[in-house]
Amino acid sequence: MKKVIFNCLLLLCLGNKADAVEGMWQPQQLPDLEAQFKKSGLQLNPQDLTNLASHSMAAVISLGGCTASFVSPSGLVLTNHHCAYNSIQYNSKASNNLLQKGFLAKTLGAELPASPGSRIYMTVAALNVTDAVNKSVGNNQTGLERYQAITNKKKQLVRQCELDKGYNCEVYDFYGGLEYYLIKRLEIRDVRLVYAPPESIGKFGGDIDNWRWPRHTGDFAFYRAYVDKNGRPADYSPENVPYHPQHYLKLSRAGLKPNDFVMVLGYPGRTNRYRLAEEVEHTFGWYYPTRHKIYVSWIETINQATANNPDAKIKYASRIRGLNNARKNFQGMIDGFARSHLIETKRLVELNLQKWIQSNDQLRNRYQANVANLKALIARQQANEKQNLALGYLGTSDLFSVARRLYRLSKEKQKPDTQREPGYQERDFPQFQESLRRLKRSFDPEVDKAVWLKFLVEYAKLPSNQRIPSFDKIFGLGNKFEAQKVKSQLDAMYQGTSLTDEATRLKWTDADPKTFAASNDPFIKLAVAMFDADMAVEKENQEIEGSMQQLRPVYMEALIAYYRQLRKPIYADANGTLRVTFGRIRGYSPEDGSLYEPFTTLRGITEKSIGVEPFDAPRKQLEFIEKKNYGRYYNRALDSVAVNFLSDLDITGGNSGSPTLNSKGELVGLAFDGIYETIISDWEFTKNASAIHVDITYMLWVMEYLDNAGNLLDEMTIQGK
Repeated sequence: MKKVIFNCLLLLCLGNKADAVEGMWQPQQLPDLEAQFKKSGLQLNPQDLTNLASHSMAAVISLGGCTASFVSPSGLVLTNHHCAYNSIQYNSKASNNLLQKGFLAKTLGAELPASPGSRIYMTVAALNVTDAVNKSVGNNQTGLERYQAITNKKKQLVRQCELDKGYNCEVYDFYGGLEYYLIKRLEIRDVRLVYAPPESIGKFGGDIDNWRWPRHTGDFAFYRAYVDKNGRPADYSPENVPYHPQHYLKLSRAGLKPNDFVMVLGYPGRTNRYRLAEEVEHTFGWYYPTRHKIYVSWIETINQATANNPDAKIKYASRIRGLNNARKNFQGMIDGFARSHLIETKRLVELNLQKWIQSNDQLRNRYQANVANLKALIARQQANEKQNLALGYLGTSDLFSVARRLYRLSKEKQKPDTQREPGYQERDFPQFQESLRRLKRSFDPEVDKAVWLKFLVEYAKLPSNQRIPSFDKIFGLGNKFEAQKVKSQLDAMYQGTSLTDEATRLKWTDADPKTFAASNDPFIKLAVAMFDADMAVEKENQEIEGSMQQLRPVYMEALIAYYRQLRKPIYADANGTLRVTFGRIRGYSPEDGSLYEPFTTLRGITEKSIGVEPFDAPRKQLEFIEKKNYGRYYNRALDSVAVNFLSDLDITGGNSGSPTLNSKGELVGLAFDGIYETIISDWEFTKNASAIHVDITYMLWVMEYLDNAGNLLDEMTIQGK
């Protein structure tokens, strides 16, 4: 697409000073926002934030799903407790439950390896490769051919980029494929757990308080990045040394007040603000309710299966946390949609867009047919998604999923590396192996079996045309589902498999398809039998995706041109790449007649604590609060220590752990959650959008007075009052 389209994206009208600032902005867009930055209170030069090697930007890192930041010259990394939860859980056992008691390494030698597959990514370059990707596509290609052409070009670009060893490269699409960027990141593979408070602080309030305000959660934890003695990324080794970042953030304990400028730098996961009305209807009418029901059943089944097994309970703690978060998110979406006018807004936008397209022949010839074809393709995609629900049920078994991935790997390894599907190339193999190792501390066969039986019951309720014949044949599933018979089959499968052994799982990564076909392992046999059905579904999905890669960018081109003339803010949906969002500290009104203040304090912890999880604050903490032992973190305006605060920043999932900076670029908080009433802002920005942050003074207070983490406090640069 013409580069002029991107150059015109920033003809903005960001609203009056009382409104939240909309947008998750790419670094190169920030100079165009200089006036708005200055009006909001930023004292830094926005131009500096476009430089990925500059102080603030270079200190912000991705954990591959969460955000974090360097906070010392010795590679100390600060993120959310829930972002480090997998590593805390991985290092926990019933006899040494770090989730419950917390963990602090007083020396480098005491730091623990993070869970297998943990990574730290530092973005060092972002190259626009739109022309290169578009030139790879020929005329009159089918959707599948287009998908394969684009995928092959992406792999080629990534392969060339990764000739520079120690770097991870990916091609990301922006504006629905209107633009493509090659993102290059330094990949640090030796990540270690340094410090995490106990759950009674880091997870205080649990699922009850999740997505709610007021909050009193100490959602913070520390990792450290390690490299080899030459300063290069390397696999874990006792010989490795702490990484020395060129830039790290300084912390401020000066305290915050309402209306202060704040800014978040991070890696937001995904938003859907440019979707069509048909996609909104499908998502809120079918997808969210369906997934919510599945997750509720999943949670109940795991809880029942782990009730009398402390070690299994720890193994599934991270899974339960994730499922609970998603379940509540889906319910919040459903509730928010019911209160909103989202569908009416989308329809009005499309109606006005259509009128604009028909206003002259040039627009009509360019966009009219595209919109109609896109709507037809969306309908096909949604029907296919419902058809694939069966695969979702079957995929709830970790062991079966492992067997399918292993067999797929054996098939892909028969091809040249450049022709393999992403996820099965040589570059992916270390992560593949680490996922097999990680299963050791996140899997229990009895729990896995209970979950799978639960969802096989659901699978059997599907119409016969939605089920998988090859699966039904092996299980002997007909019109009548005999639960006891299926349970007996599962008992035999779990007793007869060797995939529960880590060494065996790793050994299968070297096997060829013939070895798989000759295996008597029941899970391997089922994976082999299911392969053709799996590939047929994948090819159909790729055909749809390839067609979408042709139609969606043209629609976005039209929508951007239309928004430009309306002077509406135009930014790409979140897609896991580095973004900047800014605004102010402020409370919010969830409903008429109520107003929430933007700060919570230590007093609220005492008021909430009842001695029972998740409101079980440590006794030592309660004693310090009772004695008003606030030390250097006392906030005079609050007459206490600030715990959490609210802002009107535009964030979403993936921003967890993002550093919250003040007007000087000092770290004053960590973003960790959003507000239930505004979850729907992933689909449409709301001026009442509120982000929840850990106040950095609370983190420092806990570290100094409760956990005696003086070694880490000495390592960081903390600006005084």
